[in-house]
Order: sequence, then structure tokens, then C-alpha cells
Amino acid sequence: MTVWDDLVGQEPTIETLSRAVSDESAMTHAWLFTGPPGSGRSTAARAFAAALQCPQGGCGQCRECRTALDGSHADVKVVATEGLSIKVAEARALVQEAALRPSVGRWRIIIIEDADRLTAYTDAPADALLKALEEPTPRTVWMLCAPSLEDVIVTIRSRSRHVRLRTPPVEAVADLLQRRDGVDPAMALYSARAAQSHIGLARRLARDEQARIRRRDVIAMATRILGVGDAIGAAADLAQIADEESSASSAERDAAERSRLMETLGADPTARTQPPHIRSQVAALEREQKTRATRYARDVVDRALVDLTSIYRDALVLRLGSDVDLVNPDAVDKVRALAGVYVPEQLLAAMDAINEARDRINANVPPLLALEAMALQLRVPRDLGL
Repeated sequence: MTVWDDLVGQEPTIETLSRAVSDESAMTHAWLFTGPPGSGRSTAARAFAAALQCPQGGCGQCRECRTALDGSHADVKVVATEGLSIKVAEARALVQEAALRPSVGRWRIIIIEDADRLTAYTDAPADALLKALEEPTPRTVWMLCAPSLEDVIVTIRSRSRHVRLRTPPVEAVADLLQRRDGVDPAMALYSARAAQSHIGLARRLARDEQARIRRRDVIAMATRILGVGDAIGAAADLAQIADEESSASSAERDAAERSRLMETLGADPTARTQPPHIRSQVAALEREQKTRATRYARDVVDRALVDLTSIYRDALVLRLGSDVDLVNPDAVDKVRALAGVYVPEQLLAAMDAINEARDRINANVPPLLALEAMALQLRVPRDLGL
């Protein structure tokens, strides 16, 4: 067992990081991990942090490894924002923490799992980190994770060592689900393929039947959008799925957070009115929860659009006669129907329309509007109806 066991299909990355652990001349103060969603960017960063703290270079069993991997090590700070962006104040607090010497370990390590959110609306949070990257503190290491280099401003890219992760093979993800989570082999393979090797989504599909049902419903939309009414309805369905899943996932957590806050403040949760200082803190918590719910709903929509893209991708594979494996072999009838209706150029246009909707939502366009515009472009011609 080692800290690298959960980093599947990333042998070149493991080799690079292992060399930096064993040879300080190969070490640097800032690392930038990029790769497609689900490739294991944050997993690589945590494993690297554990290996740096471990006396044996990443045994995976000692206290240093265990605490670094789960984010509880005193000298390993993990930033995983649940909002739409990382705020300037948070970035400045990280800079102050980075200036401190390690307290118990060999390195002080700061992992930012969503470094692309430093520049979600303004470059100010990223700019706040520049001084720490330009004048690094000895024994402090920054580990930034982002989907691509373009998601991080040039000044940060130029001061970091880039490590690119790749999409892991389906078989490797399926093996991980079996080994780590005890998933049945057939279900593990289905989930890994349906998630397109996104490890987190594959695990969820393998363990959550409702997630598998929602995915099948999304895939089926491709053959049901025949007119304007169908397009508007499909967009509304996607938005509703996101809202319902967001509400279901956050309701219990929000209530628990509010209860803990009231207990900490010594307030009576049953009182009809609260003192001003308590009301202000409750309002701040509610704003934070609302932001988190908005991000989660957008993430759900984005996952659904990735699933929707996959059926047009499969239809293109069939249409071109390629021997590439299908993402949706369980929906091959729908894939064949689309392949029989559209020519390759139209299938590519449909995929472009979906990706454009994803970009618009990331740019803060209201999801329903972006989904409606997309669905109108995905209408199946009635004279070629499925």
C-alpha cells in the first residue's frame, strides 16, 4: 500500500512526483495540477502532500500519510471552495498562513483544489497570491488544481511547475471501484464507462440507483426533442432535476449548520426574534448556503450536459464506422436512431450546442435560458422523426 494507490492511470505523474519527494533538487515551491474532470487532480495533490510529509516517502499507512490524505494534518491546508469563487479575503489569509514555518511536519503545504475559481469573476484573488509565489517561504509548497492551464492566469502559471494528468482508462477506474469500494465487477465497468472515466461520478453511479435513473432520463432526451414545446420542456426538466438534487442534498446539511451556529452563539432556536448580532450571523450563513446551492445546481446541470453529449458522440462513432467503444452500450437503440437521423456534421453541431450551453452557464448566464437555447438547436427534424 502506498499513497499513490488511488491515483489510477497516471504513471508519468506518479514518477514525476515521486522523484521530487526523494530528490529535493527536483522539488519546487509551487505545483499546478491540470487534467480533465475526474482525472484525479486533487487526489494527486493530496497524495503528493502525504508523500512529502511521510518519513518513508509515501508509505500510505503512517500517521503523516493518513492525516495528509484526509486533510487533517496540521501542516496541510486543503482549500475546496463550495461557492462560485474564491474570495480575496480567503486568498490573503492563505498567503499569511503560507508565511508560517511547518509546525510538526517537514513542509507547510497549501492545496487549492479549485484554483480556476480564483479568477471566476475577477483576477483579484489570484493577484493576492502572487507575492507568495514570487517570494516563496522556505519549506512552504503550493499545490494548485485546475482543469487546464487556460483556467489559471499567466502570472501564476509562469511561477508554477505544471503536471498534466490524463483521462484514466475505463478498466483502471473499474478496478479501483472494485478494489476500494467493493463494487460488483459488472456495475463497476458500467459506471466507469458511463462516467467517461470520471472517478467521482463513476463511484456515485455505482452506489446510487437514482443517479443511474436520472442519467438514463437525460440520455433519452436526445430522441424526444421534436418541436419547440419539446425543447422548452426538456430544458425545464434539466433545470428541475438540478434544483431538486441540490435541495435534497443541502436541506439536511443546511439545517444542521444553522443548529450548530445557534448553539455556538447560545441562542434559542425557537425564539420568534433574535438579537441583531445573531440575525446578522444567521443571514451570513444563509447567503453562504445559497451560494453553495447555486454552485451545486450548476454542477448537476453540467454533469447532465456531459451525459447528453455522450450519446451524440456515440452516434458519431457509429456513423463514421469507428471501432471505438461506446460510452452508452446500454442505450445502443437510441444511439443508432440518432446515427440514422443525423449526418456527422449535424452530430458535431449538436455537441457544439451542448458545449456552448456549458460555457454560457459557467459565464453566469441563467441555466434555464442557456438550456432552452441549447434544446432548440437539438430538435430532431419532424420529417426524419425517430
